[in-house]
Amino acid sequence: MRWLLTLWILCAPALFADAAAKLDMLEKGQAKPGSVVTFSIQEINAWAVTAIPGIVPQGIRNEKVTLGVDSGTAYALMDFLKMRQGGDLPWMMSKLLDGERPVTISIHLQSGGGKCVVDLTRVEISGVVATGTVLDVLIKTFFLPLYPTAKIGERFEIGYNIDRIDLRPTGVRVTLKR
Repeated sequence: MRWLLTLWILCAPALFADAAAKLDMLEKGQAKPGSVVTFSIQEINAWAVTAIPGIVPQGIRNEKVTLGVDSGTAYALMDFLKMRQGGDLPWMMSKLLDGERPVTISIHLQSGGGKCVVDLTRVEISGVVATGTVLDVLIKTFFLPLYPTAKIGERFEIGYNIDRIDLRPTGVRVTLKR
């Protein structure tokens, strides 16, 4: 479940503890069948600010998540070269990505029947929309090394006995199978 909250990639210790406890309960299968577990937008942002440094030790700061109906947007200041894990980039790409930049990543989520699809709807770096080859390179170079089993635009099993995940402006609702 942590992988999903991380796609929004992006706060108080008490709120973080609440979100972490709920995630732990879901991962251990301790939630009652048919129950609904909710994560407030405040819990999600607290989790992002607290957990992301453990996932990406440097290169991301000022994380914030906003949600809509079945959509989410993550905002952060990112230094892609500091985030990079392993290998050098081609000279031109390293020059283009050098330094900290404001990044906005938007997704659309559909789920039901224990399956989910997360579509990347927009990536904006320093006010410029990344598309096509540039977007593909960013995903392959920066996102997939952190989450090699991630599926973007592909249906996948949610797991953890979860039936569906609903994004709403106030938070995330996770409904378990009966």
